[in-house]
Parts: sequence; structure tokens; C-alpha cells
Amino acid sequence: MNRILVWDLPTRLGHWLLAGAFAVAWLTSEGEAWKNVHVAAGALMAAVVLFRLLWGVIGSRHARFGNFAFGPGAAFAYIKGLLRRNPPHFTGHNPAGSYAIFLLLGLTLAVALSGWVLYNEVGGHFLEEVHELAAELMLVIVGLHLAGVVVGSLLHGENLARAMVTGRKLGAPDEAITGVRWGWAIVLAAVATAAIWYSRYL
Repeated sequence: MNRILVWDLPTRLGHWLLAGAFAVAWLTSEGEAWKNVHVAAGALMAAVVLFRLLWGVIGSRHARFGNFAFGPGAAFAYIKGLLRRNPPHFTGHNPAGSYAIFLLLGLTLAVALSGWVLYNEVGGHFLEEVHELAAELMLVIVGLHLAGVVVGSLLHGENLARAMVTGRKLGAPDEAITGVRWGWAIVLAAVATAAIWYSRYL
């Protein structure tokens, strides 16, 4: 296998924007002093996920949902391979990682929507519990995802975190994507900026 271009720029940018926004939202979840920052982080999370839903349909090969829509059996088989220290190699997302992605997308929408309703003083105590539970579940999934990245990197002999920076992973030449998609990355950056700006007027 060669080191080929797998992750386009919008996928990588969205990944790190969502990770950073979630970290900021979590750290500013308590106290009125950081309320505006917390709201801006939540708006950014929502914008990135909405873009990712679109990109999962029209994006490059390995970013499309159809490319990593694995059944439960494939996910369990991959986890079993991890436990045996001999997991199969996937150029794009592996089956276990794909479930983490879908869960994070859904939980992000739940966190953002419930947070927006609470911020507008519409929801009650129940919705506050939903917001906090969804955020805590996100933290658990993020922890499992990070553990999977570390274990997968060691067993596959490649730095998976670095691949989400450079876009390059080990794979067959015919599995490479043809370009980084600069134009769509600029669109994502504009959407993210607009979300942060808009949060000032919520």
C-alpha cells in the first residue's frame, strides 16, 4: 500500500472545528460569565454538523455516508479484530469508527437544538436534562473514539490522527481521491464564521 490522499479538506476542517467547538462548549458550560462563548460554540457545532450532513451526500469518495454505512456485524467483527490485535485495514472509516461518527452527528444535533430552546427560555427542567445527557454521551463517544484512534494507530502502524491533518493514509492507489476540495472548504469556513456571528443575535 502507498500513502494516498483519503480525507478531503472539508472533512478534515469540519472534524477539527467540531472537536474544538465541543471542547469549548464543555469547558464553558457552567457559569454566566462564559454564556456567550458557550452559545457561540454550540452554534458552530450545529453549523459544522449540518454541513457534514450535506457533505456526506455530495462529498468526495471516503466522506460519503454510503462509503461507511456498515452493518452491526461488520462493527463487531472489527472490534473482535482489535481485541485479537489483528484488525482488518480500511482506507476510509472503519466499521466501529463509522458508528461513532453517526452517533456524534446525531448527538450534536440533539445538544444544539435543546441548547437553543433552553437559551430562548422555552424548555423546562426535562429539556435541560436532555441537553446535559446528550452532552455527556458525546463525551463518552469522544473518549471511545480517541481510544480507538490510539489502538488503531498502533495496530495498523500508521498515525491516524496525523492522517486527519494531512489527509493521507495507507491505501491502494486506486482508492485515492483526486483533490482536496478547496472551494467547499472555503464554504465551510464561511458557514462556520456566519454561525459564530449569528450567535451574537440569538
